[in-house]
Amino acid sequence: MANRTRKNVIYLRLSDKELWILQEKVRLSEHRNISDYLRQFIVEGIVYNVDYKYLRKYNYQLGKIGTNINQIAKRINETRSIYQTDIDEIQKEMEKVWQLQKSMLSEQPYREQ
Repeated sequence: MANRTRKNVIYLRLSDKELWILQEKVRLSEHRNISDYLRQFIVEGIVYNVDYKYLRKYNYQLGKIGTNINQIAKRINETRSIYQTDIDEIQKEMEKVWQLQKSMLSEQPYREQ
């Protein structure tokens, strides 16, 4: 344990209520443990809980839309012509992109602890 980067230990006494509040904040923040939570708080002065679930959903939907557009491009390259239905389909897919963008921007990405 001589190679530890964090060698300094601090002891802190808390009331039952203070300990419960700290434990709840750590649980809600999804930090690994109290030490991790307190270190972030000391360094940054505030702890943010960033929820990336909406980004995963957004990226998944964008991937599906990209696949659809690639299929249309492949069909155009194979036939060497473009049809109005292809243009309409691309416009429909792009409308989905804009709707996803609007919904993503309307969500709250973090909450202050």
